[in-house]
Amino acid sequence: MSTIHKSDKIWLVDDDQNDFRLNEVRFTSGMDQRDCIEMTYTHEKQVAITAVTQAAALCSAVQEEIATVEAMEKGDKSPVTVADFGSQALVCQRLAAAFPQDAIVAEEDATELREPKNAFKLAQVTRYVQRFQPDASAEKVCRWIEAGKGTLAARFWTLDPIDGTKGFLRNEQYAIALALIELGQVQVAILACPALPLNMNDPESEKGVLFIAVRGERAAMTPLGSNSFVPIHVTQESDTTQLRFVESMEAEHGNLALQEAVAQAVNITYPPLHMDSQAKYGAVARGDAALYLRLPSPKHPDYREKIWDHAAGALIVEEAGGRVTDVRGQPLDLASDRKMRGNCGVVVSNGALHEAVLKALAQL
Repeated sequence: MSTIHKSDKIWLVDDDQNDFRLNEVRFTSGMDQRDCIEMTYTHEKQVAITAVTQAAALCSAVQEEIATVEAMEKGDKSPVTVADFGSQALVCQRLAAAFPQDAIVAEEDATELREPKNAFKLAQVTRYVQRFQPDASAEKVCRWIEAGKGTLAARFWTLDPIDGTKGFLRNEQYAIALALIELGQVQVAILACPALPLNMNDPESEKGVLFIAVRGERAAMTPLGSNSFVPIHVTQESDTTQLRFVESMEAEHGNLALQEAVAQAVNITYPPLHMDSQAKYGAVARGDAALYLRLPSPKHPDYREKIWDHAAGALIVEEAGGRVTDVRGQPLDLASDRKMRGNCGVVVSNGALHEAVLKALAQL
């Protein structure tokens, strides 16, 4: 067992690479530390980190072993792959086993995968899941995927098994995003970014980052597959000309012209970083960028974001010192519906820029 000291807290990290436990021990001021240990979400963090780390390993294996990963097209025209299904099956199985009373609200379902024409793909998914869950069968895999069709409740998990499937298909950025929501607020967030460099200023640096946050306990990151968690914080650079913003690779996922105009209005002059998935939240949380804008596309003005696309990333940024709202400055509603119907767009910042960004949005 190793320790990471952080102010009045000690993060205990299990050195067993197969466990990835991250526990926080909080000490009450003026009391004997040995007599006042309070564990917060210990089991949830342990299970979530293990599940997401294994899902990331499954996705990486698919990329490495299938020469050309083919995607099925869902009803909304978005792609879904063997890795999406395998990741969701694995994470849902882990959550259901550990927390059988918890609902899971996830992106995928197994309806099309069950069709006879997709029998080969189902067999592929099953083989990949068996590497981590040897008793997996095609029927069990479908049931585990369908476990993600839960309803929103006082306590539930929301999962995007691969956020940024197009990035995954290009061998670029994608993420496995998992969040625990209780009483309307995200309490635990885990975000695995297998293709994200540990150092954005050195593209050749080791790739694969795991972000974690618990409400009120700050955010941390570690190399994916490691337990060397270190605290992260948004950038505090005061010279906005030294800052940059991040936006989606997909033009249809935002309003690029307006996003650039807003960045210029707050004096961000560096060219934007472009990447898929909630890796953008990670970039803001650890200071690679100061701003992430996801504004409604002019082609789809009535589009509303889905909770699994933002829940994990939002808490990680907030616990790293940043701020997340919609374009009106309203908090993200992540607990009323699968879609964030009461919100319009998303604004993610280092906090210091936020009011200026909202003002620019209101004026442009």
